[in-house]
Amino acid sequence: MNNDIFKGTGVALITPFHKYGTIDFVALERLIEFHINNQVEFLVALGTTSEYPTLSEDEQMAVLDFVVQKVDRRIPVVAGIGGNNTNAVVDKIKKMNFNGIDAILSVTPYYNKPQPKGQYLHFKTIATESPVPVILYNVPGRTGSNMSAETILRLASDFENIIGVKEASGDFDQIMSLIKDRPEGFLVLSGEDALTLPMIAAGSDGVISVVANAYPYAYSEMVRLALKGDMEAARKYHYELYDLIKAIFSDGNPSGIKAALEVKNKCLNTLRLPLAKVNKAVNIQIKRAVESISHEN
Repeated sequence: MNNDIFKGTGVALITPFHKYGTIDFVALERLIEFHINNQVEFLVALGTTSEYPTLSEDEQMAVLDFVVQKVDRRIPVVAGIGGNNTNAVVDKIKKMNFNGIDAILSVTPYYNKPQPKGQYLHFKTIATESPVPVILYNVPGRTGSNMSAETILRLASDFENIIGVKEASGDFDQIMSLIKDRPEGFLVLSGEDALTLPMIAAGSDGVISVVANAYPYAYSEMVRLALKGDMEAARKYHYELYDLIKAIFSDGNPSGIKAALEVKNKCLNTLRLPLAKVNKAVNIQIKRAVESISHEN
């Protein structure tokens, strides 16, 4: 597979819910079409932003199958498959139908805080079992442990089907080490919307984005312009979206992006516990930020 299909912007899809918490597949289809029509490069189903920990296994598979069916090969689809029990992740991979799935996004093990050797062996096992390419997901703010550049680069060098990393450490020393020393073709994707532009300036390849749920064209165009080297034009989009990006993450994700999507009449602002709606002050900030953005999409 050509890894370039994952350069640019991937959208970390939300899971829309009806008022009482059941999955709103009609709204999900609208969002899928909204993103494809506004030229994002790929979609990520069952990532953190999907609230997948609150979805039953049957619901997870229903969402993934629905996304694959509606996308219908028009753009690549990445499925989130990760966890802190290596054997359980492998069992899930073995049971999954990978038709229409172009890669998996697999988060570093959380809560049990494995040492670098354990992280390496975890992803070695997943890479060996996965029939599609693997994108690592390093997000220490959620998992409680960072995966070092050394461990990521070792995995990238040792396993051909580990093709990239969604890097959300926010540590630019680590990010630049990854970009500088990565093997040819290994992708470094931003995992923080506010840092995507400076990461591309440093040499990264794109983003898996939350804010693109609400502004797929504006955000993905920013990324395309930056990748082409037109930083002046890219900065205009970056700063137009910057206040919204700050606001949607200030009281939890996906609570913030669902508030923004409700302002835009894309879906209801319904979440499953333990997530709750953003507080009143943040909701006002989000509404004002959406109203200040000139781009409809």
